[in-house]
Amino acid sequence: MTQTENSAPQPLPEDWNRALAVVAHPDDLEFGASSAIARWTGQGKHVTELLVTKGEAGIDSLPPEECAPVRMAEQRASAATVGVTTVEFLDFPDGTLEYGLPLRRALAEAIRRHRPDVVVSINFRENFGDMRFYNHADHRVLGPALLDAVRDAANRWVFPEQLTDGVEPWSKVRFVAFGSSPRATHYVELGEEHLAAGVASLADHAVYLSNLDGFDQESFLPQAAAQAGAWAGVPLATGFEVFDG
Repeated sequence: MTQTENSAPQPLPEDWNRALAVVAHPDDLEFGASSAIARWTGQGKHVTELLVTKGEAGIDSLPPEECAPVRMAEQRASAATVGVTTVEFLDFPDGTLEYGLPLRRALAEAIRRHRPDVVVSINFRENFGDMRFYNHADHRVLGPALLDAVRDAANRWVFPEQLTDGVEPWSKVRFVAFGSSPRATHYVELGEEHLAAGVASLADHAVYLSNLDGFDQESFLPQAAAQAGAWAGVPLATGFEVFDG
């Protein structure tokens, strides 16, 4: 798995049909990547969302058993806003995700079952560019596990117990794209309608957002899209760090 490197940002290839978007928590995709998903579903592409946790540790005022159903419902609504009809949840623990064989196994199984052309996720680096806060531990764990799972899914001798009922190895993931990375290499140009859909999809996480002190959800995505557009040389964009499959 090698990172695609270029001195100037490149348009993310869009000559594909199926994507699997894999993130740790409900709301992760909505901080940028969902605007690109709105563009892709508008092109007729099929996007499936896979949430590794149910986000049950994400709201301080709600105990996990009450929080999980709320966050799952918000994610399903958010996905529908950008044209995604299939949302799946794994059952790994929110906040204490660990790199290891159980996570790689679950991700490889999903890749083999959904057979995507591309895989999408969010930033797994230590930070988000000029933002001072340290990236969430779950995000930092998921990225390397996902890259490894793409390779695992292609190897019939890794997790061979999954290869039943017609399931076969899947070696046709062209690339893995991580949104909001400080090491972005590619961009997706956004129209106003894609950005509007992304803003609406973030707003679908109403209970979650109401518990974030001082977060301006109305301005965050438009400002980020304009900043990424200036970097990419287009009016509006969202960036991705891309690794070849």
